[in-house]
Amino acid sequence: MKMKLSERNIVLSIITLNLKQQICDSFIASAGKRTSSTNIVSLGMAKDSDRARIERDFEDMMGDDWRVFRAKLIAEEHKEAVGGGFDNESDWKNGHVDAFGRKFNRPQARSSSSYLASEDFIQEYNEFTDFNNNIGNGRVDPQMQDPFVSEAEKLAAKSGNVHFDKHRWAHPLSHVETGCVLIANEKLGGVFHQTVILIVNHDEHTGSTGVCINRPLPGDLLHVGNDADAMSNLDPNLKMAFNEASVSYGGPVMEADYSVLHGFGEVEGAKKVAPGVFVGGSRELINCVEKKNINQADVLFVKGHAAWIPSQMEREVSKGVWHIASVSPDFILRYAGAPISQGDNVYDLWADILTCMGGKYAQVASRYAGRGDMRMMP
Repeated sequence: MKMKLSERNIVLSIITLNLKQQICDSFIASAGKRTSSTNIVSLGMAKDSDRARIERDFEDMMGDDWRVFRAKLIAEEHKEAVGGGFDNESDWKNGHVDAFGRKFNRPQARSSSSYLASEDFIQEYNEFTDFNNNIGNGRVDPQMQDPFVSEAEKLAAKSGNVHFDKHRWAHPLSHVETGCVLIANEKLGGVFHQTVILIVNHDEHTGSTGVCINRPLPGDLLHVGNDADAMSNLDPNLKMAFNEASVSYGGPVMEADYSVLHGFGEVEGAKKVAPGVFVGGSRELINCVEKKNINQADVLFVKGHAAWIPSQMEREVSKGVWHIASVSPDFILRYAGAPISQGDNVYDLWADILTCMGGKYAQVASRYAGRGDMRMMP
């Protein structure tokens, strides 16, 4: 049964009230809003920009990104599967066990009735969101000689013929996790058409929040911020410090509020969403600008966000509204100063990630790509 307009507004209000406190410490707050004793105590333990940068550089040097480790495992397993390891009927007879000890049976063909049900759900989802419409090259390291190394680590460390590019990697996930991205189904319309949503918070009890990262708005922060309404949380000092920074449409919830996405480091007030990806910490970033430690092009301001009440996202994913993926930091920070390589589709992040995922996803990208990221109206 389709929701009435009043019911939709009630749902949206519940989402906003439920998640406002959840996101406030990660998103920008105007001057004078944070005066609690907790914040006063935390000043003695504040993480300044120099310390945050050292920690980030050390983490990058040590390769301390478990998502990269997982991506290498998946790449190795995919190579073995394509090479004949799991393609024969006998290989699937007792189920395939991966490097983590998980057992998989041969995927079942999708029934026509299931497909039609998902099609109907996406159509209803499109109608539900109509009210928002106003708005790699290097090789894997050689096998380790550590006598305590696990079988999973041995598999990831195989030199083999697997190429892994730290700049461009993406693979599907079977679950939602903080730091993953939701890639809109090619048939999803409305405000979320061909969007890529970075999940900033995910909790099965309190719900989830995310920001759209592939809808850059025309103009810089000074231009977009001048049009902000009276309820905006955009600090005038921040607007002036980052007057030339890029701005993206983040989602239909609390559209007057701004958050900041960057790869600088886990400075005071910031949240580490994934290795190399951070949200918030705007006040310390102002100091970085004054010290000339950060370029304005390396920060993306996001206007508004997306939100889901508990179990809502899981239902949408099960109905095919979203593809879940883990992707490289450079994909996430495409509009926040990430390096661009020759193979990147710089005008269509949605298609670029799907293409990198390969297989059926690359086919979808090839068939449906076209409009690209630059589609928001002034």
